[in-house]
Amino acid sequence: MVFKLTAEQMLENLNTFNSYIEKYITGERKDKLKKFYESIQQTLIDSPASTKESHHNCFPGGYLDHVNRVIEMALVLDRVWDKFNQKKTYTLEELVFSCINHDLGKLGSNEEPFYIPNDSEWHVKNQGAHYKYNTKISHMRYSDRSLFALQQAGISMTENEYLTIKLHDGLYEEANKDYYITYSPDADIRCNLPYIVHQADLAATRIEKQNK
Repeated sequence: MVFKLTAEQMLENLNTFNSYIEKYITGERKDKLKKFYESIQQTLIDSPASTKESHHNCFPGGYLDHVNRVIEMALVLDRVWDKFNQKKTYTLEELVFSCINHDLGKLGSNEEPFYIPNDSEWHVKNQGAHYKYNTKISHMRYSDRSLFALQQAGISMTENEYLTIKLHDGLYEEANKDYYITYSPDADIRCNLPYIVHQADLAATRIEKQNK
């Protein structure tokens, strides 16, 4: 049985998501970000966060539910890190912008969604795979597609935001190893933001898997 959000809950999640943009994102890119997400609003509302029940938020609206949770979690973790005297090397706008867009690649391209309903009854019944990957889209890592989508939309990023979106999966992504495991202080990640957003994403995903 797949968890379901009501239409009211999905609308509430959309309003919450838009409120984060309104509150934390500034200048010209606020307008660009709002315009971009308005252009893919139905996909944003409907998309799951994963393909299988055994993963997290595999249901319509699961993507937006997850992103909002990551933002909220990251804002809490930011205060936790401050409590322990972190060297602050980022702004709240950078934190929220990174969280808003960390999984953007999972929404696909402007033409095609990334997740589509699975037409294989066997996979649905035996693996809980209610969705499958859309093979009409070129293969990219989620983070790479997220950055590409923002670039296509003409939405600028700071270096902190770029690295955080790219590295938010931590060492679960093999390609991130060169960033997280270094042998020279000069090569260390200089901003705490990738660590905080990774922790927020990991915690949100864990809670969603437990509460499904």
